[in-house]
Amino acid sequence: MKTNFTLLSCALILLLQGCALSSHPVTNTTLGKASSSAEMERLIEQPGPIQLETINSADWSVSLAGLVNLNRPAAIEAGLKDRDEPIQVYAHLLKHPQRGNFLVDTGVSKKLVDDPSKVGLNWFVQKVMHTEKLQLKKSTAEILQGMDGKLSGVFLTHMHIDHISGMPDIPNDVPLYVGAAESSATSFKNMFVRGATNQLLQDKQPLQEWHFQPDPQNKFEGIIDVFEDGSVFAISVPGHTPGSTAFLIRTSHGPVLLTGDNCHTRWGWEHTVEPGDFTEDNDRNLKSLKSLKELVARHPQIEVRLGHQH
Repeated sequence: MKTNFTLLSCALILLLQGCALSSHPVTNTTLGKASSSAEMERLIEQPGPIQLETINSADWSVSLAGLVNLNRPAAIEAGLKDRDEPIQVYAHLLKHPQRGNFLVDTGVSKKLVDDPSKVGLNWFVQKVMHTEKLQLKKSTAEILQGMDGKLSGVFLTHMHIDHISGMPDIPNDVPLYVGAAESSATSFKNMFVRGATNQLLQDKQPLQEWHFQPDPQNKFEGIIDVFEDGSVFAISVPGHTPGSTAFLIRTSHGPVLLTGDNCHTRWGWEHTVEPGDFTEDNDRNLKSLKSLKELVARHPQIEVRLGHQH
């Protein structure tokens, strides 16, 4: 009886602690170097060499309570109530003149839309995600087919399933880059999506984690100069997930900020309200969101592209 009680107690502790998002191999990346907000902002106003195209891979609709924290005073004052909110699932195609083509997030594979269970999404995950509401516009395979040259890598803003749902179409030899602790930090919610995440990553390259160091100016938790030429900066913006990453890209048409799901919606950005139920740490997410908004306030020429809305 004592042994059974001990085993039950251990199982309960493990259940409450949760698990890592994925057991997929993780390694430190050799790409990029630690930078600072001062260095990044010194270069922002200079046109860069990057070509960037944001592609709407699928239309979708999900709970507004997940996209916006309805408990914040601004949301209460605006009278926002939970409802279905139309959103998009994006892939951002980035072309560097020397380094080649990279995707920021993956878009959506037709394989996932046609039969989610075949790519690892069990009945429960499909039900919670409402995969039946995904309306494919341009699949990941079509994005890759229309690309000039091969794919050199994928930068993930984070690893929620809607941001890795194009993985079935990503070649197995393509490097994958994520924020620190993105796949290894434990959470109770991970228990429900770990299997799907692992299957979507099956046979893919190890996840290469950005090696962020503290920003000397304390404006962000860390910044990486991705190609070591000041053209693309990865910015640590934890909160939505432990390793959430935004990207500041110096394109030939001016600077573009990809917020990832640090902010899903236009309303959330305009009113400085972070995502709601979909976010792991709301206060930390809000802090990161404010840091990004302060960056844009200092440099209003930045074009902001949000996680799931124009």
